[in-house]
Amino acid sequence: MLDLTDKRLLAALQRNAHMTAQDLGEHLNLSPSQAGRRRQRLEAEGYVTGYTARLDPMKAGLTVQAFVQVQLATHGPEQAQNFARLVAARPEVISAWTLTGEADYLLRVYCADLRDLNRLIHEVLLPHAVVARVQSQIVMDQVKPDAPLPT
Repeated sequence: MLDLTDKRLLAALQRNAHMTAQDLGEHLNLSPSQAGRRRQRLEAEGYVTGYTARLDPMKAGLTVQAFVQVQLATHGPEQAQNFARLVAARPEVISAWTLTGEADYLLRVYCADLRDLNRLIHEVLLPHAVVARVQSQIVMDQVKPDAPLPT
């Protein structure tokens, strides 16, 4: 179970993963060694799954963000694994979910331009043996940036 201090520590790390044990200690009113041990425990227990840098997609040349819904023609473990392998191999797909409802998958993709998005849909997704239908929504503007998880 997480106590209030653990939750505050996780919230602080989501805001700034570069916080040192000294910084965390000051923020949490703990000694640096106590803060460091708590951080290590939360990492070891899998609460913290990794540390990454967030890149600006526009500066990285990725001008098109889209959500792509995919409906499969047939359903079964083999078809799902086959499609999951395709999704995992595509760098444009930054996250993917299985869904209830009409669509089976929702993909979040970043592409350099509309031509690349079109290529992904028409040359990669639609020709795949298990894909029946693809529907895309192009993001016009992101009104709330990706946020930390609530703690």
